Amino acid sequence: MSKYCPVTGKKPASGNRVSHANNRAKRVFEPNLHTKRLWSPQLKRFVRLRLSARALRIIDKKGIDAVLAELKQKGVRF
Repeated sequence: MSKYCPVTGKKPASGNRVSHANNRAKRVFEPNLHTKRLWSPQLKRFVRLRLSARALRIIDKKGIDAVLAELKQKGVRF
């Protein structure tokens, strides 16, 4: 399963781990993903999505059906 949020487009980013002595080593910043089961009144079924914490806030604001319509337009399967 990829570490990608379909709603926000967040994916792993790379950077440096910097020690107190300013030594630098590569690291990966992972998105804060959660697997959620959300009820869609329009589809009359639960939809299981792997979303970031920000995407959950977007769903609270816009509504699940509006977000699912955008995902369907992008070609994301759910």
